[in-house]
Amino acid sequence: MTSLAADRLYALLPAIYRIRDQAQGEPLRALIGLVAKEFQALEENVEQLYDDQFIETCADWVAPYIGDLIGYRPLHGVAPRIASPRAEVANTIAYRRRKGTAAMLEQLARDVTDWPARAVEFFEQLAVTQYMTHPRLHSLASANLRSLRAMRQLGGAFNSVSHTPEMRRPEGGAGRYNIPNVGIFLWRLAPFALTDVPLVADPGDPSGRRLRFNPLGADRPLFRLPLDETVISHIAEPANVPDPIDLRLMALDVRAAESDPALHTDYGRESSLVLARPNADPSLPPTPVPLAEICVCDLRDVPGGWAHEAVLASDRIAIDPRLGRVLLGSGVSGPMVGTHRYGFARAIGGGEYERIPSGEALAPQRSAARGEALQPHLDAIAAGGRLVIDDSLTYAETPVFRVDDVTGAGLAGHEVVVAAANGARPLIAAGATVELQIGARGTLVLDGLVIGGAALRLAAAGDDEPRHLVLRHCTLVPGLALQGNGDAQSPGAPSLIVADGFATVTLEQCIVGALRVVGDAELKIVESIVDAGADDGVALEGVDAGAPGAALTVCDSTVFGKLHARLLPMASNTLFFARVAAVDLPEWRAPVWIERKQEGCVRFSFVPDGSLVPQRFHCVPDLAHPDALPHFTSQRYADPGYAQLRRSCDRAIREGADDGGEIGAMHPLHQPLREANLRLRLDEYLRFGLHAGIFYVT
Repeated sequence: MTSLAADRLYALLPAIYRIRDQAQGEPLRALIGLVAKEFQALEENVEQLYDDQFIETCADWVAPYIGDLIGYRPLHGVAPRIASPRAEVANTIAYRRRKGTAAMLEQLARDVTDWPARAVEFFEQLAVTQYMTHPRLHSLASANLRSLRAMRQLGGAFNSVSHTPEMRRPEGGAGRYNIPNVGIFLWRLAPFALTDVPLVADPGDPSGRRLRFNPLGADRPLFRLPLDETVISHIAEPANVPDPIDLRLMALDVRAAESDPALHTDYGRESSLVLARPNADPSLPPTPVPLAEICVCDLRDVPGGWAHEAVLASDRIAIDPRLGRVLLGSGVSGPMVGTHRYGFARAIGGGEYERIPSGEALAPQRSAARGEALQPHLDAIAAGGRLVIDDSLTYAETPVFRVDDVTGAGLAGHEVVVAAANGARPLIAAGATVELQIGARGTLVLDGLVIGGAALRLAAAGDDEPRHLVLRHCTLVPGLALQGNGDAQSPGAPSLIVADGFATVTLEQCIVGALRVVGDAELKIVESIVDAGADDGVALEGVDAGAPGAALTVCDSTVFGKLHARLLPMASNTLFFARVAAVDLPEWRAPVWIERKQEGCVRFSFVPDGSLVPQRFHCVPDLAHPDALPHFTSQRYADPGYAQLRRSCDRAIREGADDGGEIGAMHPLHQPLREANLRLRLDEYLRFGLHAGIFYVT
């Protein structure tokens, strides 16, 4: 654009000047070019000044000033929707025009918290004397006990049964049904997809008819993929929120859809879950099982097998979304693959969520898919390179991850990356210990993988060369593998063993079991969960029992189990949930036991009483909160609420991080700040006399 402006200015000069300028090497054209550049900057500035008058086009720094003109109150920019105030400032006038309406409050809750929400006006659910000229047929005083749907939704976000008034206020999460009360229901668990994953046979069933969606072979509830709300005035319905799929309600929907295919159900290729038969040509997608062959029923354990196993029609396939189980009729042949959603609080560990795989600039680049052997690919990149696994299948092998030694002294080591492709979640089901053979000054990066069945081990190399191991967005299954009911197969068994004292190990956004890292090594844990299976299990120690583990730096993480380390340079926003059992005394001196307390710092963390750690700064428990203890939705890896703090947890823990967020692995979600943002907005947008309560559904 600068050259065009310069040409236009140059063309305005008299021809005689242009002719002389060309004869002298065009110095005048160069001068005109400099003047044109300044003119262009001036024009752009004038145009931006005009754009800055409108919230849609203004510069980012102008948005708060425009907001100030209309009385906009800034929030903590923790949710992606409000990281920039531009959208909320633009919507402020529209919010105020619809102030106090249920649809507006629901939209406000979604925008401010970035969680699915439903607003409920509780006066609509009061049992009151009807005004005969304006009957409310949806609010009958007597409950219809024959309505399965009404009974399953009783007392929840979609309650339709009338109640007598409650005198408690809803702000504390207790009172609900009263004239001035409004409820904001929020879903904190997100549905994460697993696509076209082979169903896993129950090992106790020789017929092969009992299957599970979970590739780890454990029961797990299936979650709904919520439908988008296309109309701004629409109030969320069950299909619009990521609830665990209700067994009986899904059965009702499937039965209704058999007579009216236009009705929406949670079964289908574009819906929450679907079963499919693999195509003979592996390059073609699997063929979905039609809804007519599906029945939804209870498949809980009963003596001799699963419920309904003996009465299932031979040509039908039964699904239990509450347990994630599938039962094939006697006339149905496998194999089967399934697509489903599971619930979890945040995107860590292996998953099909959005991420950027490591090592894009490395060469050579290789790819693996369709369950092919990984070892030939790993051998081909041992001198440096990247292997990308393109699907979410199970790779039943025990690979050796190798990084070759460098050939010359003083040279940088090789880097090997084994990564899942974006949108893939491969499972490596190992049958024995997985060896990590990292050469001198080499780096091995594992990214986006789920590894179960055995531990990873980096043996001592016998030299003093550094080695680097990086696990990013990986899951090393706590307890190595899962039983059918979701319990760990080997509780407390180590998932990672590092015996090389010159190694540096980094865990970023991972879920792992217990760690055994030699004391001379260095260990860094960021936004991860370390699970020893119990609060009195051993989460970290040296390779030899009782020996101190590596120098540990840990941030924004949750550790289940005792910890014994040589050094703790820094622990920040971390929750150490540990205790020393009576049988451990006197050998185990403290729940968190650091040998060298003179160095390091523990800040804004939960550290159990009796721990031997470096200097503490704003840690819990303290004099103001001597009895504070964390309370989790679940401490079992197979559960959706794994490592999630309950709302009843002490505020000193839920709001004890350095920025007012919660302590632990869920700190980056900034959940208390989202709730504070919502309360701030409710004070502004509620009509006079109304009281609002926030209720977490998941």
